[in-house]
Amino acid sequence: MIPTLALLSLSLFSTSGGDATAREWPQWRGPQRDGQVSGPAWPDHLERLEQSWRVDGLGPSYSGPIIAAGRVFTTATLEEREERVQAFDCATGEALWDSGWSGAMKVPFFAARNGSWIRSTPACDGESLFVAGMRDTLVSLDVETGQRRWSVDFVEQLGTENPDFGFVSSPLLQGDHVYVQAGKSFLKLDKRTGEIVWRSLDEAPGMHSPFSSPILAELAGRQQLVVQTRENLVGVDPDSGGELWSLPVKSFRGMNILTPLVVEDGIFTAAYGGRAQRIEVRADA
Repeated sequence: MIPTLALLSLSLFSTSGGDATAREWPQWRGPQRDGQVSGPAWPDHLERLEQSWRVDGLGPSYSGPIIAAGRVFTTATLEEREERVQAFDCATGEALWDSGWSGAMKVPFFAARNGSWIRSTPACDGESLFVAGMRDTLVSLDVETGQRRWSVDFVEQLGTENPDFGFVSSPLLQGDHVYVQAGKSFLKLDKRTGEIVWRSLDEAPGMHSPFSSPILAELAGRQQLVVQTRENLVGVDPDSGGELWSLPVKSFRGMNILTPLVVEDGIFTAAYGGRAQRIEVRADA
């Protein structure tokens, strides 16, 4: 049975008293990609927590909603054949636009019982929304209208196969570029055109159908991208795409799923069937 999903807006104030656009959550795991947001501390009790608005019938999805430019964006897979993106007014829940394309796919039989639904969480820079479709495609939509600005089909462009579990990794935005784990590789694209700037890790173990999402961090005094494949944890130079270091992360059937978390010069991660790990990156790595 396909669940009916709903989008809720909850406020610590009445509908008229809260500012629903005061905070943004523009990508997977929030503004800094670490699951945290700065601002006032949570109150000791939530007696005044009230529902501001509710939207039902969004369709099934693994993707998390994001908040940017005064809007809430959601994704869904409809009738196992179409992917859908919707935008809602953050303050009122009013539907602003609806955009979609053909592109759904079936995941392997042992995972299909959990649903073959869109998995990646979009990213937004306030002007464009970047959405990863299951069949290894990346789509850029206009935030105001939902019109498509560009799309890249990595299977067609790079001659690779569809990932077994779909495009799971969530896009990372930084400056004028968007980074994705797709096309059996790690890619840097021009966010305005979709042109591939560089392609890296295309021969690295575990780059087919990766689950984890990349992050940008400063480690040992050097800014770098931290990418977790299904077998390794890798540091990548943002400018060249060159591999800085690589360490194996053992897991059951390559299920390295967590997004790495950086604290100072340490990277925390854990794998299914493996152990929690803290990995220290040194200047001579």
